[in-house]
Amino acid sequence: MNYFKKRARTILKILLLLIILISGWYSLFLLDFSSLRGPTYGVSYASTYAEYLGLEPKTVYLALLDDLKVKNIRISVFWNQTEPQKDTMNFDELDWLMKEAAIRDVNVILAVGRRVPRWPECHIPAWAQQQGQEQEDKYLLEYLNKLIRHGRDYKALRMWQVENEPYLYTFGECPLHHKKLLVREIDLVRQLDSVHPIMITDSGEFGSWLRTRNLGDYLGTSIYRVVAQSWSGYLKYGGFIPPAYYRIKTFLIRKPVNKIIVSELQTEPWTTKELLKTPLSEQLISMNLEQFNKNIDFARRTGFSEIYLWGAEWWYYMKIKQNDPSFWEEARELFK
Repeated sequence: MNYFKKRARTILKILLLLIILISGWYSLFLLDFSSLRGPTYGVSYASTYAEYLGLEPKTVYLALLDDLKVKNIRISVFWNQTEPQKDTMNFDELDWLMKEAAIRDVNVILAVGRRVPRWPECHIPAWAQQQGQEQEDKYLLEYLNKLIRHGRDYKALRMWQVENEPYLYTFGECPLHHKKLLVREIDLVRQLDSVHPIMITDSGEFGSWLRTRNLGDYLGTSIYRVVAQSWSGYLKYGGFIPPAYYRIKTFLIRKPVNKIIVSELQTEPWTTKELLKTPLSEQLISMNLEQFNKNIDFARRTGFSEIYLWGAEWWYYMKIKQNDPSFWEEARELFK
């Protein structure tokens, strides 16, 4: 009998401990780290994604700057477009983007390297892949040398982002990115441009931030709330990841809060297949107007001072191609 009493007490203690832990975790959902001043908002932009959506990229870009009055923008610079042939650099599009930003006093983060935002993440020229990984890495450093030398004098340039979530091996069609190569890239950018700071990004949900915390001047984090998985349908992080989760990680890595940026906040759908092959009704499962505002409120409550929204090209697509301007108009209010 004593044995069963002891076992019952042990089970009860374990249950009470679990209840305390679960209650404590969910109490974190009540914490709000936002300031009265509120965050600064920006957007990410990729010309290739605008093209994919059947839009004219320059029209989308100018609409962001002139209609929404966006003042902070992160631009993906694709290696395969900027150096389509070895030692043949094409800066025409980038020069135009940066000139238009400078005219309007817009601050730009340029994401550069082999892996930059937008699927398939790695945008490697075919010619660079033909002689093996070691040679490709060498070509990458040569490319960065030419790109940084050209871009460091852009008036609108605020900072460089070197690679995008380089340690998120589970996403994208990319070779493994070793730390030694990443450090060489960062050192090269610092050597060529001592004026503009560097941002290194990491996954907000799955990254520990330990390997990336001190590599750059700033740490950029992604925040996603509803994602589609081929094996499990839609996964909603809203039920078990509170805003405080990101602040706890900030505390653990001992990074100043003002040196962490939300570099990618989900404000477009995440689908199991190509977006244009996904019915609109399914797109709206992971991103609708209610979810749009929930995600922005969630990111605001993390207390980080800068938030870059992901999906501005899709808002314009919804407005022009689907006759639904609601996301665009909601963003207009935000950027006021």
